[in-house]
Amino acid sequence: MDLFQRLGVALALGLLIGIERGWHERGMAEGQRVAGVRTFGLISLLGAIWALMAEELGEVILALAFVAFAALVVAAHIMEARSNRDYGITTAVAALLTFALGAIAALGHLSIAAASAVVAATLLGLKPLLHHWVEQMAQRELYAIFQMLLISVVLLPVLPDQGYGPWQALNPYEIWWLVVLIAGISFVGYFAVRIAGSRRGIVLTSLFGGLASSTAVTLSLARLGKQNLTAQSLLAAGVILAAGTMFPRMLLEVSVVNRALLPSLSTPLIGMMVTSYLAVPLLLISSGREGQVRAVAIKNPFELLPALKFGLLLVVVMLAVQGFQQWFGDSGLFAVAAISGITDVDAITLSVARLARGELAGTAAVQAIVIAACVNTLIKGLIVTFICRSTMAWQVMTAFILTVITGTAITLFTL
Repeated sequence: MDLFQRLGVALALGLLIGIERGWHERGMAEGQRVAGVRTFGLISLLGAIWALMAEELGEVILALAFVAFAALVVAAHIMEARSNRDYGITTAVAALLTFALGAIAALGHLSIAAASAVVAATLLGLKPLLHHWVEQMAQRELYAIFQMLLISVVLLPVLPDQGYGPWQALNPYEIWWLVVLIAGISFVGYFAVRIAGSRRGIVLTSLFGGLASSTAVTLSLARLGKQNLTAQSLLAAGVILAAGTMFPRMLLEVSVVNRALLPSLSTPLIGMMVTSYLAVPLLLISSGREGQVRAVAIKNPFELLPALKFGLLLVVVMLAVQGFQQWFGDSGLFAVAAISGITDVDAITLSVARLARGELAGTAAVQAIVIAACVNTLIKGLIVTFICRSTMAWQVMTAFILTVITGTAITLFTL
């Protein structure tokens, strides 16, 4: 039964990839396609059979079978290219991969084979979307990604993984790893905004923009609110939605650095998120229409200079958190959290979560993170109030005050 299970999985994986390829080439007449659903199923089954034979006759037999099959695929591709002038090799590569996945499944690595087949079928099916992403990407964004990845991949492994400076608080490897983490999270939101554009509406733009930088979204929408008095309820909803996205972002950061804090931290932050989001549908209903706004102005988080600035901020906050906590106890930590929350919550969140892995109590860590979140939320409200001073200002401030009250109350009564 184990052998039949392996062969069954191999056949299923081939059929999965074959369904995608068959759908992609569905417009071609019968006989004009190199491979379809049945063929890919047979290819995977062929690889599985040869893998089983290799267990009896030696590994060389599987290598020879793969070479022979590759020659067959190349010959079929050449004939197809000559007939219809299509020089793409995606189907040919998919066929070779399917043979290999069938062999892997037959050798007993079912999870690896299944995961690889799902990823392959997904990549094949996402061709239009992936091409659209590449078309949307500017050259400076591409260079910024390569620059950041180069520095991370090359620099990160050679950085010393030990503490330096006062209280051994500065670990070069960990600091840069946290910088890359924040840049990666921010880039997901940044590129989502670039893809969505203003035509997708303020709700979607604010949601992804908040993942990249809720402060940047707040500034952009507040300026738009000053210029578009009739769309202020809609823009207020966008600001609140972007700010509410900050809370799950903070939870994601803590889950990576110190998962032990999540049970106690999740309750106040999720409560603040829900309170913020409750105001969004009410404002959208009162706005009466979606409206159109231009794209939210957010800087590329993968550019080197912003990354270095955040790294410097992280170093300062780490030293301040460690020092004030040593000198003044929890009250000093809370003061640093409040001050740091004025400009940024990522640095204080990461610093406190990291410190809580050692001598800092979990309760104090949660309180410090909530304080930073509350201060940052109120600062966003003050930004809108200072720029707009109109309906949008009191709408946003009302929602944010309720959000802060919720977070404060939950923290006081649950810790």
